Amino acid sequence: MADVLTGQGCSWTFESGAVRMRFHRAMKVPKFLQELGERLIPYKALADVSLTPGKRGTVVLRAVPRQGADPVLIAAAGQLKETLDPYRLVLPADRESLADYYAEEIRRSITDSGPAKRCLVQAPPTPRSFKGWDGQAHFDDETVRFQWFWSSAESVKYRAGDQRFAISDIEGVEWRSPDVFNGYLRLRVRGLEAPKEPEKDPAAVVFGMGYGLTAESLPFAAAVVGAVRDQHSAAELPPAEPPADPPAEEPVVAAIDRSEDIPTLIRKLGELRDAGLLTEEEFQAKKVELLSRL
Repeated sequence: MADVLTGQGCSWTFESGAVRMRFHRAMKVPKFLQELGERLIPYKALADVSLTPGKRGTVVLRAVPRQGADPVLIAAAGQLKETLDPYRLVLPADRESLADYYAEEIRRSITDSGPAKRCLVQAPPTPRSFKGWDGQAHFDDETVRFQWFWSSAESVKYRAGDQRFAISDIEGVEWRSPDVFNGYLRLRVRGLEAPKEPEKDPAAVVFGMGYGLTAESLPFAAAVVGAVRDQHSAAELPPAEPPADPPAEEPVVAAIDRSEDIPTLIRKLGELRDAGLLTEEEFQAKKVELLSRL
C-alpha cells in the first residue's frame, strides 16, 4: 500500500516514481486548488524538495518542479501567491521527522534538475471554458474559441467577430492574474500582431471583478499551454517560465497597468466599492496596500 501524508487541505500519496497530490474539497481550500483536484507528479519533473518551519506549530514540505515541467506554473509565470502554490504541503510540527524522511526519499529519486524540454506533468483536462469580462472562452483540446459579449466587448473585437484559433497556430499563452485590475488571457498567434491593449486584441479575453477568476482562467491557460507544448517540437517551444518561488504575499500590483499611478487605482477601487463590488473593509485593505507602495 502506498504511503500517505495528509496536511492542511491536501494529501500526498507516495507511489512508485511519483507523488500523487490530492486537494480536498473543503471550505478553507482555495477554489483554484480544488479545481486542480488530483495531480500525479513524476519525480523526474522535480528539481528539489524542501522542509521548512511554518506558522503556528506547522512545517511546510514543498516540492520544487523543474523549469518548464508543469504547464500550470508556466501559465502562472510566478504570479501565484503562497496559499495557491500546488506544490506546498502544510503539516503539523509533530510530523516533521516523517516529512523529512519523505523529502530525502524524493531527493534520492531526482536524476535531473535542469530545465525540461517538454511538459512532464499532465495539464488540466479538457474541455474547459470560463467567462471573462468581454467574452466567453472555450477549449476542446484542438481549438480555442472566443465568443464576445455585445454589452462589454470593445467595438474592434465585436466587429472582428467570434474567434477560433487552432492549437497548431498558437505559439504561446500569456495569463495575467485577475486579482486586482487588468487581468487577461492572451494568445500569441502565428502571423498576428497583437495590439498593446488586450481590450482591443481579438486574441485576448479580459478579466474583471467576478469574471475570469484564477480558479477558472488559470487551469484553462495551463491546458492550452500543455497542448501547445505537445504540438510543437522542442526547438519551437515557447520559453519556459523563469525559476521563481511563489511570493509570500498576494502580488497586489502584479496585475495592474504600470502606467497608472496609485491615486488613480485608489479612485477605481472607490468606484468598485460604490458600485457594491467591494465591501468597505476590502476597499480599506486594498487602499492601505497600495499606499504602502508609494
